[in-house]
Amino acid sequence: MDISDSAVESQLRKFALPVDSEHKATEFRLFSVAKPHMRAFHLSWISFFACFVSSFAAPPLLPLIRDNLNLTATDIGNAGIASVSGAVFARIAMGTVCDLFGPRLASASLILLTVPAVYCSSIISSSTSFLLVRFFTGFSLSTFVSTQFWMSSMFSTRVVASANGLAAGWGNLGGGATQLVMPLVFAIVRDIGAVKFTAWRIAFFIPAIFQMLTAFAVFIFGQDLPDGNFHNLKKSGEKPKDDLKRVLFFGISNYRGWILALTYGYCFGVELAIDNIIAEYFYDRFNLKLHTAGLIAASFGLANIFSRPGGGYISDLVGKRFGMRGRLWALWLCQTLGGVFCVILGKVASLTVSIIVMIIFSIFIQAACGMTFGVVPFVSRRSLGVISGMTGGGGNVGAVLTQLIFFTGSKYSKETGITLMGLMIICCTLPICLIYFPQWGGMFCGPSSSKRVSEEDYYLSEWSPEEQEKGSHHGSLKFADNSRSERGIRSSAHRSTATNPSDDATPPIV
Repeated sequence: MDISDSAVESQLRKFALPVDSEHKATEFRLFSVAKPHMRAFHLSWISFFACFVSSFAAPPLLPLIRDNLNLTATDIGNAGIASVSGAVFARIAMGTVCDLFGPRLASASLILLTVPAVYCSSIISSSTSFLLVRFFTGFSLSTFVSTQFWMSSMFSTRVVASANGLAAGWGNLGGGATQLVMPLVFAIVRDIGAVKFTAWRIAFFIPAIFQMLTAFAVFIFGQDLPDGNFHNLKKSGEKPKDDLKRVLFFGISNYRGWILALTYGYCFGVELAIDNIIAEYFYDRFNLKLHTAGLIAASFGLANIFSRPGGGYISDLVGKRFGMRGRLWALWLCQTLGGVFCVILGKVASLTVSIIVMIIFSIFIQAACGMTFGVVPFVSRRSLGVISGMTGGGGNVGAVLTQLIFFTGSKYSKETGITLMGLMIICCTLPICLIYFPQWGGMFCGPSSSKRVSEEDYYLSEWSPEEQEKGSHHGSLKFADNSRSERGIRSSAHRSTATNPSDDATPPIV
């Protein structure tokens, strides 16, 4: 073994998990807390979980809040829109911040900035103040972007969808957990001696404190990349400083990101809309007790414990066998079935059947969320944060539009709104068939046959010749090599296993 081989082996030994050439983990060990890979995973999902609890702490207590503040159906609908609209542009901005400063600092800062809004939920006195606290609390949902960026920076292409699915899915559990926790906390405070219109206010201190503690944990114990934090790596010269304009350009100009933003709007966006209305829907339609309605509503969000991670796992599984084309087919099929069961949910009138259909619907729609972020990391290496932000922001746009069109005011009953939402899911999933990677193909056709396009061609086209001379493209070169698995087993058998990017002119991303 020569000196260079020995140095490489020594470098790899410092990680508890096996890693690839980018030092990203090639295995996912759920019950490990090893630094930096698995520690980043646990910090990301727990902090995102806390933000979800805070953002949706109000819906399970809405029957109490609306009586205390004399809220109308329009007031409640507007507040629901506000809770998810704040994060639309915040998620896009969050992606850019992650690209430039790293997910650790971006996540911890945003969580701390939104904590005061959660505390203020305890002192609201009107429909306007209720709308404002839900609006500013909803900004914390932008930590989803830093979560997905973090996982894509820590885990190899072989397991990235599983890591993304688990981190986001377990974070989304907060939407179900809060349906259980907030009524329980309210009941405990009330039983201690507080009147009910005071007890619900005190209950908001629990999610506020929890969210604040997770921010400190991310900042103190987290690490941006396998080799260290952004600031230190840039200072040492190991990570080149990037150009904000070019990062934004290559993200915004990639049409695949816009399609994924649209389709994500009707899986995750629908999930957000359902989190806002499902407890009230069962409470009003089936004349249930508040606690019972909360338990049923919780089952929708709690399905994330396995459904979104399962979607990520399936995406990785079909990716190994059929490559990127398999990932796209799986996403389209899963999300379309979610839309079908959403239509059925709005049609059934039996409580038992409604619960069963709602759970099936939740499994498909949440699995589709995991599958979406099985595709996102491959759209752009240089502008990963921007693409993640665009897609995540699309989820919030979908939630806003869905809430505005179907669940605000009295134009539609909630059951009719749910049915129409299902039809919209089916229609907005169709553009997935337009996603095409020249090196891998799309749903209906294989890779480009007119000219040879390699993974290096695709990812290095984001770097100018001058930037490549400076060595800024090395990270993309390693990623291109590691992403060959997206050819799938069959395609790999008929294509060369390596391509020298210097042999061909670099074509533009199409």
